[in-house]
Amino acid sequence: MLDEVEGIVQGHRDGHGFVSRDDGGPDIYLPPNEMRAVLHKDRVKVRIVRSDRKGRPEGRVVEIVERSTQPIIGRLLQESGVWLVAPEDKRYGQDVLIPKGATSVAKAGQVVVVELVEPPALFGQPVGRIKEVLGEVDDPGMEIEIAVRKYSVPHEFSQACVALARTLPDSVRPQDHAKRIDLTDIPLVTIDGEDARDFDDAVYCEPYSKGRGRTAIKGWRLLVAIADVSHYVENGSAIDVDAYDRATSVYFPRRVIPMLPEKLSNGLCSLNPEVERLCMVCDMFVTADGDVDAYQFYPAVMWSHARFTYNEVAAILSNTRGPEAIKRKERVDDLLNLHGVFQALQKSRQKRGAVDFETTETQIVCDENGRIEKIIPRTRNVAHRVIEEAMLAANVCSADFIAQSKHQGLFRVHEGPTPEKMEILRNYLKASGLGMTIGDDPKPGDFQAIANATKDRPDAQQIHSMLLRSMQQAIYTPTNAGHFGLAFDAYTHFTSPIRRYPDLLVHRVIKAILAKGKYQLPELPIPGEAHAKLARRLEKGLASKVRDPAEKPRKASAEGLAWQAAGLHCSANERRADEASRDVEAWLKCKYMREHLGEEYGGVVSSATSFGLFVTLDAMYVEGLVHITELGGEYFRFDEARQELRGERTGTRYAIGTRVRIQVSRVDLDGRKIDFRLVNENAGLAAARPPTDKALGREARAPQSDRFEADAGARATPSKEVARKAAKPGRAAKSVSAKSSERPAATSKKAARKKR
Repeated sequence: MLDEVEGIVQGHRDGHGFVSRDDGGPDIYLPPNEMRAVLHKDRVKVRIVRSDRKGRPEGRVVEIVERSTQPIIGRLLQESGVWLVAPEDKRYGQDVLIPKGATSVAKAGQVVVVELVEPPALFGQPVGRIKEVLGEVDDPGMEIEIAVRKYSVPHEFSQACVALARTLPDSVRPQDHAKRIDLTDIPLVTIDGEDARDFDDAVYCEPYSKGRGRTAIKGWRLLVAIADVSHYVENGSAIDVDAYDRATSVYFPRRVIPMLPEKLSNGLCSLNPEVERLCMVCDMFVTADGDVDAYQFYPAVMWSHARFTYNEVAAILSNTRGPEAIKRKERVDDLLNLHGVFQALQKSRQKRGAVDFETTETQIVCDENGRIEKIIPRTRNVAHRVIEEAMLAANVCSADFIAQSKHQGLFRVHEGPTPEKMEILRNYLKASGLGMTIGDDPKPGDFQAIANATKDRPDAQQIHSMLLRSMQQAIYTPTNAGHFGLAFDAYTHFTSPIRRYPDLLVHRVIKAILAKGKYQLPELPIPGEAHAKLARRLEKGLASKVRDPAEKPRKASAEGLAWQAAGLHCSANERRADEASRDVEAWLKCKYMREHLGEEYGGVVSSATSFGLFVTLDAMYVEGLVHITELGGEYFRFDEARQELRGERTGTRYAIGTRVRIQVSRVDLDGRKIDFRLVNENAGLAAARPPTDKALGREARAPQSDRFEADAGARATPSKEVARKAAKPGRAAKSVSAKSSERPAATSKKAARKKR
């Protein structure tokens, strides 16, 4: 009997699709005729009917297990008297017919949300009704409205949540002081970005000695005070249900979709300057060598004595007699103490061998209408590092506290590279003639040693990118397996409960331990489809831990399963938030680059694939594809070991870090794709500018924090979806003719419909 497997359909704009298997096996290709009766994100059972010449499986749909309930977003059009919606996400592949009575108040050309009433069939298009009218396609912020629905991001609080938030006080009440340490006289301060509105954390540091006489240990007393969200968000309350559903705040250019109602996120919980606030404190003694020798947690009441920005603190630390320092002279010594403990913690980081690559992050600056004015590098200065190290220390203490108590909780786990990724990395290092490699059981220090040894080489960007590519994604899980990138035996998230649900859970667990009790997860409602996905992932996770195929996975306790489900839910929603944010940024960049069609720019190859080169522009920090057909009149072979394209006739090489000059040739707003054409065909030296991937080893507090962990194994290379958009199944990966016409031509919506 031929193999039958279940999975999720991943559509392709060209009409075919793939099935992403539940068992983690290779994706199964579905030809266009098999996609007629299914849609993107449907759950199906497929039978593998054949393999192509490379051994890749092709399937036939034998059963539609579950239709996706996600609404479809698109533009309402009228053609020959027939109303239809052209999906914004081209992976759906089919227009949705709208009966005359189901158009609501929508007008032709508007962006609408469609709910399917009839699924597609072999000989019939899907039928739907308009559920919501979003507005005109050029309305300011429309790209965000589309993204939140496209990725099912909860963007409206429930009525029960809003009503409960109204009952909360506007400030700290006298009764809230009970059983709390009064820290209002301690000059705690917040240090954040210029545009920050919610302040999770405040810090204070002073020199401190442990013990007396000759045996005294000198070091620092470091206080990290975190907003006590758990005091106001009760377990299982309406606010808690909404917060769990969101799991994280989502950050877009010019707009934030918060995890908590604004009264909490920007008001009552936010550590705003010169007002009383409730907090949970991690009080640490850090030795001169950067080791946390002792710590304690306790609830407190604080008063933020100043609201600093990163740039302001960096200016003060660089010149303690400058204008910024004179303006804040009463806090200068405190900032110098913070810098002192930072230097100590840096010693510990280097001793551990934590991975820490220097990179360039970018910020999109928009005007009032949401149009990009410019894309600028986000400068990471010493103040960022000071706060990051303080947050790392508090998070490690939190993980240790939970682990020592043997209480259930969520850890932030980043496992080492898989054997497959290690083999790819070893082959690459060998092919590059570096003279350094990694063993079968690598340590973070091995990666950092390679990074340090190559930082001044012209191909440093390529090497660092490959190191990043070998990493896995970080997840939330109750099973502590350590954090590979940061080189910690135990690590969790404690420092951002306003915008991350796992941090809120960690606070509740710590409070329960302090009270010598036990925290019980609430029975939070999960939508049916999401619950089924969680159940399947839990089952798959348990099965993967069984080495002997004949052995059945041990049945976890109800409490253990609940914590696993919470970890999976928070991890999945973190990915969802990142995907939605990237989608909006990609749309904005595409719209921005449409104004620069035909212009030439210098850039750096950020990824090499069998179908072309991804190039990041120097001045604009925008990435686009130079398709292999644009590389000149010869055959190019993709060398997987070296991660480069090489011309068979001339030996011209294009690898990560190669400098090129390109012309902007095409922008596909719907597909979120930018195409470049090579202007000069001579490969240059590797770029001196650092890679654009976010660095491993940071606990950044910027809106997109921890993305480095989430994307460590993915951002250095195009995702599966990017690869699918650029290369159809069956394309040769050995040698590809640059003169071939494999690249699909741009087709307008109207022309596409005429073809159909």
